[in-house]
Amino acid sequence: MDSKVDTTAARRSILARIRAAQGRDATPAAHEREAVADYLARHPQGPRPPLEGDLVARFVAEAKKMASTVDEVAQLADVPAAAARYLASLELSTQAVAWQTLESFDWAGAGLSVEFRKPEDRDLVGLTGCFCASAETGTLVLLSSPQTWASGALLPETHIAVVPASRIVAGHEDAFALMRAERGELPRAVNFVSGPSRTGDIEQTIILGAHGPYRVHVIVVQGA
Repeated sequence: MDSKVDTTAARRSILARIRAAQGRDATPAAHEREAVADYLARHPQGPRPPLEGDLVARFVAEAKKMASTVDEVAQLADVPAAAARYLASLELSTQAVAWQTLESFDWAGAGLSVEFRKPEDRDLVGLTGCFCASAETGTLVLLSSPQTWASGALLPETHIAVVPASRIVAGHEDAFALMRAERGELPRAVNFVSGPSRTGDIEQTIILGAHGPYRVHVIVVQGA
């Protein structure tokens, strides 16, 4: 499927037809949005297991359990060198594609050739940030936008994600609460990434890279 196809208009048309069949206007009215916001504000959360200790340490431990590799750096300026070290350690390509939100990093200074565009079949390394991360499960939470395309974390064989320590939350409930607080509404795509893609369909043997990256490397930035 062409990752450059914009399906926004088609989605709006489909939703408008559904609302028309329900006798409603094509787009939600203000009172409908207010009712949803009120429900979310009043709706109690379900039971959650206690999460004790440092969230960053818990995230790192859980991410490793999910077969992600993790590096920790002091500041954002250290990210390119950390990414280069990781790629060199596995003798992987030093050419990558990245989200536009990472364009200010000095990738060239670290010896990496980075293009800021959506990945294509030939691209082996993808660099992304994240909206936040869940300490409970070691999961990356990625939101799509014109600058943070979902395919950046899904198509390349190797996914390197930059995770500011300040954006690590306790669990998925906190991630969705943060989305509502900062974004108001969900984007076109919300992806939860818990380690490399895998499947156990064949003889119950876990195979990595079945439906996405073979590798997920997380760079946690303590000072961000």
